Amino acid sequence: MNLFTGTRSKGSTARGKRFRSALPALAAASTAAALAITVAAPTATAAPGAIPPGLSCDTGKHAIDDYTGFALCRNNGSQTQTFWVHLVCGWSPDVDGNHVTLRPGESGQSTAHCAGLGTGIGEIHVRP
Repeated sequence: MNLFTGTRSKGSTARGKRFRSALPALAAASTAAALAITVAAPTATAAPGAIPPGLSCDTGKHAIDDYTGFALCRNNGSQTQTFWVHLVCGWSPDVDGNHVTLRPGESGQSTAHCAGLGTGIGEIHVRP
């Protein structure tokens, strides 16, 4: 129907059908694009943080508890350093472990535990 004249248009029904058939395709394409952006965004930020200079560290999850993470570090530098483990816990708030101070040549471990309500450890970082 022509909104300006109030009369029905004749002979252009094919154009209306093409437009209506294009709507589902457009909706599917925009949904796919939105999902691709949503899926790609977390992977871009999932890179673990750099280990502070002068420390050599091993990080991981506890052998029998996926909610407990650790950082075992050795001070290879010439100055005293303090570090701690930082856990990204998914649905639960992130947590920091105990602060450990190491003199040159010493080793130590910092541990932390994510809340049991969450999805467990997503990332483990060593913070200076």
